[in-house]
Amino acid sequence: MNKINFYSSKETPFGVFSNFLRGYPITLKGKTWPTSEHYYQAQKFVDTEHEDQVRLVKEPGVAADMGRDKKRPLRKDWDEVKNDIMREAIHAKFTQYQTLKDILLASGNAEIIEHTANDNYWADGGDGSGQNWLGKLLMELREQLKKEIKVETTLEKFIQFK
Repeated sequence: MNKINFYSSKETPFGVFSNFLRGYPITLKGKTWPTSEHYYQAQKFVDTEHEDQVRLVKEPGVAADMGRDKKRPLRKDWDEVKNDIMREAIHAKFTQYQTLKDILLASGNAEIIEHTANDNYWADGGDGSGQNWLGKLLMELREQLKKEIKVETTLEKFIQFK
């Protein structure tokens, strides 16, 4: 199986998988979030003033730092919901922008790996020992999008023959 390693949003073309990718704000919960990282980090403080504080900073790195700040009150169910929050964020990002969707689909059946020693949960830990949850969720989304395209294509063929 082919593998796609990514980390920096500046990498071409698969840097778009990074949650720090700028220029593609997402709309969720009736608000615009500068990056998927902003949304993810802000949801640690849902329905508090901290949520909007994170949303309104310009840089995704600052949003990440704010999300990791132990002085902010982390929601009690965070460990149970964090994967679903990430799932929402990347779904929005890759369905609200056709260009990003096309790149995700163009990755074919390759294994998508966030490759960094900085993270053992969302990434591979740099040596493959990490859980790579971001990569897993991207591959899950890719499969979902493929099925939707297949259904759309089948419906189009059905309508044409009717």
